[in-house]
Amino acid sequence: MRLIFTSLVSHGHLYPLLPLAVAARDAGHDVLFATGDEMLPVVEKAGLVAESAGFGMHAAFVSFFGPDAEPRATDGPPESFYPVIGEVFGNVLPRRFVADLEPLLERHRPDLVVYESGNAGGAIAARLAGIPAIGHGFGRFSPGEVIDVINGRLAEFAGEVGFEGVELPSFGDPVVDICPESVQAPDFLAGANRIPLRPVSWAEPGDLPAGVAGRDKSRPLIYLTLGTAFGDEGVLKRAIGGLAGIDADVIVAAGPTVDPAGLGDVPGNVRVESWVPQADLLPHADLVVHHGGSGTTLGAFGTGLPQLVLPQGADQFTNAEAVVAAGVGAQLIGADATKDAIHEQARKLLADDAVLGAARKLADEVAAMPSPAEVAQRLPEFAG
Repeated sequence: MRLIFTSLVSHGHLYPLLPLAVAARDAGHDVLFATGDEMLPVVEKAGLVAESAGFGMHAAFVSFFGPDAEPRATDGPPESFYPVIGEVFGNVLPRRFVADLEPLLERHRPDLVVYESGNAGGAIAARLAGIPAIGHGFGRFSPGEVIDVINGRLAEFAGEVGFEGVELPSFGDPVVDICPESVQAPDFLAGANRIPLRPVSWAEPGDLPAGVAGRDKSRPLIYLTLGTAFGDEGVLKRAIGGLAGIDADVIVAAGPTVDPAGLGDVPGNVRVESWVPQADLLPHADLVVHHGGSGTTLGAFGTGLPQLVLPQGADQFTNAEAVVAAGVGAQLIGADATKDAIHEQARKLLADDAVLGAARKLADEVAAMPSPAEVAQRLPEFAG
């Protein structure tokens, strides 16, 4: 069977699709992955054939609004940017992906398109080509006003190309859901044709920081990251200051948006890296302090780790709420995320048996979800 996978052009949207794409290839299917140029090397490192389609989120903002229009957290209240975000994610990105995917689908004529749920252009392009399609979530489906704005603009674009009254955000397609049911959004569970898939952490191959594998396990290891898109030097500095005062080792992944040198000298129990192989590091950690990105949140769910979430944007706020509701962690938002508050919350989480028990229960739920290999065997069911 011929398959085309397609995702938006970012680590957080692409990585969740790679386990199923690789499993489908290993099952003997002909797999092609279509995403923007910046992510093609990542796909190729996974051993998959890749072709260019779409462009990155920053390029989408700049192409439509100019270089000064991309929202920044310090520019105003989040709701002031909803129209801009709705235009980019509900029109600019889908329109570009449809334009790029149409000739690609014509050349390859796949039996099935697997589109990442944020990439509505993949769903529309498949419909225009008359090819069956399924969605693939990248985490918890997060309802909210900004999603409503995006879906409103997307409905307009879908109507423009001939699809009036489509069911959004899933277009009525089955959806591969990598979020454990107990923490998934109830509204999504109520209406979705859901294909559960165990969230498998994906990271580019690399070595763990020195000393992690053979460390003294009587001393906790705290992993701190703000991810690949929302890194903030000030937040990281406060978090490092708070965590360094705990009798623990701290590993910091600064990410591509923060220069480690800008963090200055750090205490002896803190180690700063530009990047770490997160999937390999999580099993060694005792606590994750992070931004609430879907990949890190789900990775911590699967590893049974307590979480302290410092949300910075996008779906991170609803992910943080889900962490708290599940009893597996705490959140600190905005001005509440002080050095002292981070210290106190992290210290409590490391010692809270109830939180650890809830985290282990959630890890058991994740382990019981179908594997990528199992779901790959089902894909012909959806090809029509």
